[in-house]
Amino acid sequence: MSNWTTSTPTVTPPQRDPADVAPAESYRPADPVWVYRDGWRAGIIEAASPRAVTVTYRPGSHPGTGVDTFTAPYVTSRADSDPGLDQRGLYLVRRSPLV
Repeated sequence: MSNWTTSTPTVTPPQRDPADVAPAESYRPADPVWVYRDGWRAGIIEAASPRAVTVTYRPGSHPGTGVDTFTAPYVTSRADSDPGLDQRGLYLVRRSPLV
């Protein structure tokens, strides 16, 4: 089964089939994801390890973002677009030299 979710997931992390949960280390920086924090929220992977991922995500309906660490059951790949977050992902790979 594909791990790409085309719309907001409808099940909570404890209800997810373990076979559908991708390992945390399978994610890469700038990957678009859904994270579960008081509901599913759009996010972008910042870093990943074998145990967890660090994600910048939208904690609410406002344009601000939060950064938090999540274990694999609380993350799933996202195919839906989020213009504010997905454009930000471009900056993760573009660095300006310090002057």
